[in-house]
Amino acid sequence: MDLQGTSFIGAGRGSGGAGESRAVNPVSGEGMEPAYLAEGEESVEAVCSLAAAAFLDFRERSGVEKAVFLRAIADEVDVLEEEIVSRMTTETGLPEGRCRMEKGRTCGQLRLFASLLEEGSWVDARIDHADPDRAPVAKPDCRSMWRPMGPVVVFCASNFPLAYSVAGGDTASALASGCPVIVKAHGSHPGTAEIVATAVRIAVEKCGMHEGVFSMLYGSGRTIGQSLVRHPVVRAVGFTGSRNGGRALMDAAAARPEPIPVWAEMSAINPVFVLPGALRERGDAIAEGFVGSLTLGVGQFCTNPGLLIAGGEGRSQFAERIASLAGEAAPAAMLHKGIAEAYQDALKVMMTKEGVETLAQVPVQDGSSQGGAVVLGAHAAGFLSDQSMAEEMFGPATLIVSADDEAAMLEVAESLEGQLTATVHATEEDLEMFGKLIAVLERKAGRLVYNGFPTGVEVCDGMVHGGPAPATSDGRSTSVGPRAITRFTRLVCWQDFPDSLLPPELQEENPLKISRIVDGKRN
Repeated sequence: MDLQGTSFIGAGRGSGGAGESRAVNPVSGEGMEPAYLAEGEESVEAVCSLAAAAFLDFRERSGVEKAVFLRAIADEVDVLEEEIVSRMTTETGLPEGRCRMEKGRTCGQLRLFASLLEEGSWVDARIDHADPDRAPVAKPDCRSMWRPMGPVVVFCASNFPLAYSVAGGDTASALASGCPVIVKAHGSHPGTAEIVATAVRIAVEKCGMHEGVFSMLYGSGRTIGQSLVRHPVVRAVGFTGSRNGGRALMDAAAARPEPIPVWAEMSAINPVFVLPGALRERGDAIAEGFVGSLTLGVGQFCTNPGLLIAGGEGRSQFAERIASLAGEAAPAAMLHKGIAEAYQDALKVMMTKEGVETLAQVPVQDGSSQGGAVVLGAHAAGFLSDQSMAEEMFGPATLIVSADDEAAMLEVAESLEGQLTATVHATEEDLEMFGKLIAVLERKAGRLVYNGFPTGVEVCDGMVHGGPAPATSDGRSTSVGPRAITRFTRLVCWQDFPDSLLPPELQEENPLKISRIVDGKRN
């Protein structure tokens, strides 16, 4: 594909005017062509105006029409797979297999939401019929369902150039709900973004959608990103990235005259608890699986385990085994130099803390974008006395905390911030002795993993990828799976409306044949 290096403003392309930048190959350190032109305030106004106009049409499209659109996007991404993989591997340093896997997940998400729309019951339609004879006050007819909020801004994630970017989960769920999407491209993989945006634009045209249903801008998150969040047309935001970045967007959204929700995934260390019986019975296997989870993707998954709490005899030998395995893991290029530098900075801070011992450290070349595995150790008492030990080191680093008994483990668990995941390795006997731990972790994390490892997020109906702050800005939802659609909707009730003015989902004869709650009963 002949990349142009310009934004997508509806059916047109941008012209820049606010600077330019290039992607950098993290392996070679070389800049890549073409230069990508940053847009200014004029383009923000243009895409927001287009999205507002598109919303009036798109919100009224049937579930079947929107499903056709989502499937068309997936089909066009499939067509461009080779171009995507070629550019993505060069921009990110990710292996080809990972890129193809992420492409498959991206298309799978789009098709999953298409199936949700075709079935139609996701709107949670509820009907309470009128009772004019009820005393002392007549009962009105009330009908409600989820409805789209309006244009959504989606920020591409640096660590998922496809699955959490241009046509990723936030975009798929926002479009599925009936909301136009404005994407803010990420500066570390702009070419990948341009190819995928081209696929989306082709689908927009093929399906006869309003041009404003999708746009994508290049530019700084601190300028153009903040401008998009503050624009009065925008109704919600989807973000995956750092805690500082997420907080900045949340603050900007909250400061608006009319605040809007920011669905931000920001920070997690995904604790793994290894109880005494499990350690005794299968410590070596747990150590091997843990190191594989820790180093997967050079530790750049949001679910990599950055904390392990071990209890029982043999804790020291277990930690040494993890350190030995991690020390054998070869360093690899991280997604871009900024991430690599932030990782090294976090390590320097953590390794100088009182009570923290370095058990293993894979050396990396100075000034490179490489990340090497690091295993640190501490005792529960020290960890509890310094809460900064629980801060995220985004990369293949973990802190092993030694806990003497159930009380120490519970104290560590209670001290933790909100997490995406919490894992427990246990036997049945362990759970009898440590029964309170699961209840504590349920309050701390969005997904509990038993005798497994947190990396790998299945895209399915039952998945929850979210958690209490700071894992996400709002732990009441998920960014993965069909339930993600409700993040970009709001409930609307129609009281005493004639049938002809009701949405099809709420009409008396149920023309769409969806599941509904009618007078308190599901049918």
